[in-house]
Amino acid sequence: MSDPRVTLPGLLAMKARREKITCLTAYDATFAQAVDAAEIDMLLVGDSLGMVIQGSATTLSVTIDDVVYHTRCVASAVNRSFVLADLPFMSCPTPAEAAENAARLMRAGAHAVKIEGAGPQIQITRFLSERHVPVCGHLGLLPQAVHKLGGYRVQGRDAASAQQLLTDAEALVAAGATLLVLECIPAELAAEVTARVPVPTIGIGAGPACDGQVLVLHDMLGLTRKQPGFSRNFLDGASSIQDALVRYRDAVRAGTFPAPPEGAGHP
Repeated sequence: MSDPRVTLPGLLAMKARREKITCLTAYDATFAQAVDAAEIDMLLVGDSLGMVIQGSATTLSVTIDDVVYHTRCVASAVNRSFVLADLPFMSCPTPAEAAENAARLMRAGAHAVKIEGAGPQIQITRFLSERHVPVCGHLGLLPQAVHKLGGYRVQGRDAASAQQLLTDAEALVAAGATLLVLECIPAELAAEVTARVPVPTIGIGAGPACDGQVLVLHDMLGLTRKQPGFSRNFLDGASSIQDALVRYRDAVRAGTFPAPPEGAGHP
């Protein structure tokens, strides 16, 4: 018998038991069904679809309509996995607009929404969580801020920025965030955040100490033209795509992914 549907309380229990959480992006029903069948705990309908589906250079072209559409496609095929959907660039400039767009995503089948950054997003996180919308924070490298950051670069390298990230993580959780994605930060910093906050941390290019790991599906299948240094091609040596998904799941659960060379950093 397959495992029951993954829920937020279940993810919190996994952190408490120190069981690694697995997550992959998904954008359509066919791949969502495959990822769900591999018993991946979470599916992220990410605004990364702008790059891997739409062919854009960044995620900034993705609209809320795009994410609603892809969330509906993914949710239609899922029986077990927890579905997390991105609030894309400028879809949550105010609490009221954030609430409207979060409601659209949840009506399309998302179980939680993800918001990049802190600052004003802390107020938005509180506003949504008080209205029963589960919120996942996202700290470190913020793809929606790529032009402000000057590119896809590791964040939190110096003492001041590392302290700010720790402060932001605790503030988001205090505001009601129930998950945190940590992207492209030093492994030591990710480990400290993970130890300090009571909610699960999901790392991407943030080392092995996070409570879970997420990769872009197309990266872990070796389909992207320039694979990030923190990723791994799980299709290499696998007998099928389904086998590659299972290999990813097992590597995260066993703690063999990410390995030391697969640390923080973007190409």
